[in-house]
Amino acid sequence: MAAYSTFASFSDLGPAIIKVNPAYGYVILTGVASGFLLTWQAFQVGKMRRKAGINYPIMYSSDTTGNGHLFNCYQRVHQNTLEGYPLFLMLLFTGGLQHPIPSSVAGVVWIVGRVIYSLGYYTGDPKKRVRGAFGNLSILTLATSSIMLAVRLIKWR
Repeated sequence: MAAYSTFASFSDLGPAIIKVNPAYGYVILTGVASGFLLTWQAFQVGKMRRKAGINYPIMYSSDTTGNGHLFNCYQRVHQNTLEGYPLFLMLLFTGGLQHPIPSSVAGVVWIVGRVIYSLGYYTGDPKKRVRGAFGNLSILTLATSSIMLAVRLIKWR
């Protein structure tokens, strides 16, 4: 019995990407930088986990004061970033196909916003995380870029 295939040969696929703007390299570098952000946040959580004496697999401390509270703030920063990360990456990489420079700039703004958000939350006062909220506005730029690409590809205009 032959293996199942949805196409007769690779040549049947046609060109997946005809031409990518060289500026898309900035989009890729922005995506890589965002990975470093998540790695930095994970290291911060690990350091605070050790400091607070919270063993794996405990995700949050029941201590609402001191290092347990701080650990919860650190953990929440990383978890919250991870919650929005798939949307950010999808919008960055799709919107960047048509608008690489604005998408890359928006991605950098998102990263800077997440750093400021993190540093505010790491103080132990969750209200200080709001200082980094401006980074979320970049999602609008990325979504607009992605929608414009989709409209162009399906020839709605």
